[in-house]
Amino acid sequence: MPMSNNRVPFVKMNGAGNQIVVADMRGHETFVSPQAAIALSSDPATRFDQVMEVRDSDSEGVDAVVRILNSDGSEAEACGNGTRCVVSWLNRQSPREQFVFRTRAGILNARYVSETNITVDMGIPKFGWDEIPLEEEFGDTTGIELQVGPIDDPILHTPSVANMGNPHCVFWADRDVNGYNLEQIGALLVYHPMFPEGANISIAEVKSRDHVILRTYERGVGITQACGSAACATLVCAVRKGLTDRKALVTLPGGELEIEWDDRDHVLMTGPAEFEFSGMFDPETGVTSREDA
Repeated sequence: MPMSNNRVPFVKMNGAGNQIVVADMRGHETFVSPQAAIALSSDPATRFDQVMEVRDSDSEGVDAVVRILNSDGSEAEACGNGTRCVVSWLNRQSPREQFVFRTRAGILNARYVSETNITVDMGIPKFGWDEIPLEEEFGDTTGIELQVGPIDDPILHTPSVANMGNPHCVFWADRDVNGYNLEQIGALLVYHPMFPEGANISIAEVKSRDHVILRTYERGVGITQACGSAACATLVCAVRKGLTDRKALVTLPGGELEIEWDDRDHVLMTGPAEFEFSGMFDPETGVTSREDA
């Protein structure tokens, strides 16, 4: 498929292994199409978990509007790892410490210290069954009635649920998280009737009061090396269950994130962002041309 003249810059990055494409759509009225996202994710060179579409600010005090697309072309409300990549990318253009973005999940504030120390304020988590949302009412969302496997001997059961900008379901493992078939479990539950808007499915192993190991199957993506909002959701759910302190290190397949649920009830996620390469692409078709990073 030929590339049109409607080309825009992109940068391939990753945040703790979470594969990200940052698309510079500032000054453009068009949007990255679902077809372009699918084409980008199908190319081994630009395979990604999320596209962070950066658009011009729509109000005073906001640096940019960020639209987020999953690899299947669907839209996501929030992506913490991707937000750190956007911060790093913008900081290279205009160095500063504080950034403010508008997303479908609301306003996100971020702070740049270094490429390995970028903090995103993911906001206040929601725990109401109708805020997550769930299909049926649960008074206590620290553990809902949902299980994987036979009724009398489930593989996983009674997950915690929360909304951290997007819906999350966290199962608590009693053994190594790598011992579960997350590909199968995630595919089974990500669009389970319990979750009318779908949910990110995670398996967490609490190692200590300040350390959790996590794997996640993301809605619209599949298994990822890292999911920042899942790390945040896991920490707040663990705190509610009395499993961890309000600040912990979350180890993901692609790296580590420091998560803190502060005294304002905001969840702060701190971690790295890494550049891979840059190029141009057609936001309608996804056809790319690569440049040096």
